[in-house]
Amino acid sequence: MHSKIRAGIVGYGNLGKGVELALEENPDFELVGIFTRRDVSTIDSKSNVIPISNILDFKDKIDVMFLCGGSAKDLPEQCPKLAEHFNTIDSYDNHKNIPKYFNMIDNIAKKSNKVSLISVGWDPGLFSMIRLLSQVVLPNGKEYTFWGKGVSQGHSDAIRRIRGVKDAVQYTIPSEEAIKKIRSGETPVLNNEDMHKRECYVVTYDMEDRDRIEQEIKSIPNYFLGFDTTVHFISEEELKEKHSKMPHGGCVICTGITNNKHKQVMEFNLSLENNPEFASSVLVAFARAVYKLSIEGKKGAFTVFDIPLSYLSPKSGEELRKELL
Repeated sequence: MHSKIRAGIVGYGNLGKGVELALEENPDFELVGIFTRRDVSTIDSKSNVIPISNILDFKDKIDVMFLCGGSAKDLPEQCPKLAEHFNTIDSYDNHKNIPKYFNMIDNIAKKSNKVSLISVGWDPGLFSMIRLLSQVVLPNGKEYTFWGKGVSQGHSDAIRRIRGVKDAVQYTIPSEEAIKKIRSGETPVLNNEDMHKRECYVVTYDMEDRDRIEQEIKSIPNYFLGFDTTVHFISEEELKEKHSKMPHGGCVICTGITNNKHKQVMEFNLSLENNPEFASSVLVAFARAVYKLSIEGKKGAFTVFDIPLSYLSPKSGEELRKELL
């Protein structure tokens, strides 16, 4: 066992940069290197930056590999390959495909005797834990998840991958009216459109492409299809000036009745000035659990539901009982 948990980062977008910053705040970690597809000389970081083609040279030098690519294309390609050689953690967020993704990674990680913790962040992740808590505490209740108002990384990334799109930002906007009803103890039946709207700001290379791009955005399954989606085409200057910050947030609210008469409301709320930095902080906490599971000889894929809370902390069980219980 090493005195510090040796970490690697794959991908140096907003999430990768956030993990780099979060590792600095957690002294029990040591960043071995950042692995990138880009030209190493173009990366502005004081950390050790390594071409991704050399990643297997670090097979026995890294305890946990943070996979910081997008869920649309990067993670389904990278995680299966890297789980053969490293313990991994990722923030795969395509909710409907999580069971399939889990099974694929579980098979690989079990064969390679590695630990792969998938879908970690605040949703999926922290919100998933709260949804589970809500269900078990109020078994006759109903839980609702609202996201925003804020910039969604996954949705913005999905738009940027469309041919002809130069840059894009997507805001998820929750329905205040629906939230108010639920907080008062009501349990309305709501579909996606009742709960959220999606607002997209898109920069294109070519004006002629706009109708096609708008249709393609609105037809992306699991991201936009079925949602009330508005697409605004704007200039690159306006995007940089008005849409370069990354706020987000949301809440999980559970309403239930106990003993047939008492209304009970549970709520967990987040208000984030910088979404990727917060998501990265969640990843780093859960990476501790990956390391602890691996030194116990565990193998396969895991989710936040499988992790004891004490595994997220650098403190001992004794300290946690004394300070927090």
